[in-house]
Amino acid sequence: MLSARPAVQNLKEYHPPVGGRVGLRLDFNENTQGASPRVLERLRQLDAESLARYPDREPVEREVAAFLRIAPAETLLTNGVDEAIHLLCQTYLEAGCEAIVAVPTFSMYELFAAGSGASVIPVMADDNFRFPTARLLNTINARTRLIAVANPNNPSGAKASSRDLLAIAAAAPEAAVLVDEAYFEFCGETVLNELAKVTNLFVARTFSKAYGMAGLRIGVLIGSAAQMQMVRKVASPYNVNAVALAALPAALQDQAYVERYVAEVRSGRERLETWLNSRGIRYWPSHANFVLANFGSLAQGFVQAMSQRGILVRDRSGDPGCAGCIRMTLGTSSDTDRLSAALEEAVQQIGWVRRTG
Repeated sequence: MLSARPAVQNLKEYHPPVGGRVGLRLDFNENTQGASPRVLERLRQLDAESLARYPDREPVEREVAAFLRIAPAETLLTNGVDEAIHLLCQTYLEAGCEAIVAVPTFSMYELFAAGSGASVIPVMADDNFRFPTARLLNTINARTRLIAVANPNNPSGAKASSRDLLAIAAAAPEAAVLVDEAYFEFCGETVLNELAKVTNLFVARTFSKAYGMAGLRIGVLIGSAAQMQMVRKVASPYNVNAVALAALPAALQDQAYVERYVAEVRSGRERLETWLNSRGIRYWPSHANFVLANFGSLAQGFVQAMSQRGILVRDRSGDPGCAGCIRMTLGTSSDTDRLSAALEEAVQQIGWVRRTG
């Protein structure tokens, strides 16, 4: 009788709550404005012949490499950051290995690492979701083959310093150290410039967030040329579809559009944090396009109250250390206006009483 590998049989299934999501979607950290008009125009130019051909990834990789000021050999376009994580796990992990993940964080690190047969070792964030540098360093051992860090982190919005990330890479020379910079544009800090000196360091970026192309599923994995040659061995040559490859150069060419959107998100983030502070609602300063706030026992009621007003927010209570926490995405200025109006009514509906002290 056919049986899946034990690692797969024991794997926790991930079911994103995508069904029945009606309203302003501030629950998945999606871009609320959408892709640049240049992207839409490029998509209108696609014809039947373009879709009939197998996609050619390399020309677009060269454009992305030039944009990032790195070598094409250090660049691999992927089917979103999810695939980048999966490829690293396929390249470096096997039964008997360990993968270290700082939690709470993006669930795909654990899912793909466990699916490879490796043991996943969670390291809980320090107080106030500070990055647990010391405890993570103490967790590294001879079996460590992957360390995954979302920076800025999802769902907390906290970030690790480049100094700490480089110290971790230096302490684990036999491990692939992935720094997932999916929210880079909203933060502005990166370890990308360190790749030439740190050969076990990888950086992942996405075009889903600031660029508004989540539906096209395209990201990029960056690492030393020697290591990326190994990663390419487990990647499909046609992993990124032709539509996404056609759209990406147009998106990169419209940086003014991206910068305007990022500026609106940052302004909205400041507005939301100021409002939360004024109402005595605990939150954690964010470097991403969302804010995590703690509504305690009123969290589920808050989610429902917001939904009744056409605003979707994400309950993160199931994540380690996140009991009662709600994550709210920021978007355009007009969307932040809608969010603000709904917040005022929702906290009154659930009977929120301002906390002091």
